[in-house]
Amino acid sequence: MEAIYIPQLLKLPDQTETINFEEPVEGLDSLTPVRGIMIISHRGNFLEVSTNVETIMTLVCDRCLKHYNYRLSLKTSEMIWLQNPSTSELNWIPEREIALEDLYESMPINGYFEPSKWLYEQLSLNMPVKQLCSKNCQPPPYQQKPEHSTIDSRWSSLAVIKQKLEQQ
Repeated sequence: MEAIYIPQLLKLPDQTETINFEEPVEGLDSLTPVRGIMIISHRGNFLEVSTNVETIMTLVCDRCLKHYNYRLSLKTSEMIWLQNPSTSELNWIPEREIALEDLYESMPINGYFEPSKWLYEQLSLNMPVKQLCSKNCQPPPYQQKPEHSTIDSRWSSLAVIKQKLEQQ
């Protein structure tokens, strides 16, 4: 998906761009292409972006470490505020205090909106935090090491010291 020049949206009917797609999203390892629709609307001082997509991911179970397929469906919308970049934003300061009312997504009013980047971020946020292949998943059985295991010759001097300490 190509980046969209935000002022160009104002020239479209209803100031809305509708994108139907079936393609892989860069950075997202999915088994199938991401399929769906994205609607980007210019609403004066903000962009309204909504999407309805789905794909199938291959995940690794956190408990048993087996690979399993997971259907990732996403239906979401977001408002992205448009503003003229101030001089403080142009001269980025690594540490600064941010007021609570400044905690929102914003873009320059004459910038570009990147649909694939936004979609990647939304899909990543929608991934399950705890990845389990099933409700009844069991961890692999615990295997104890034998007491008399082969010692790497590089550690043999430490093994001798350990034996002396145990004898005392």
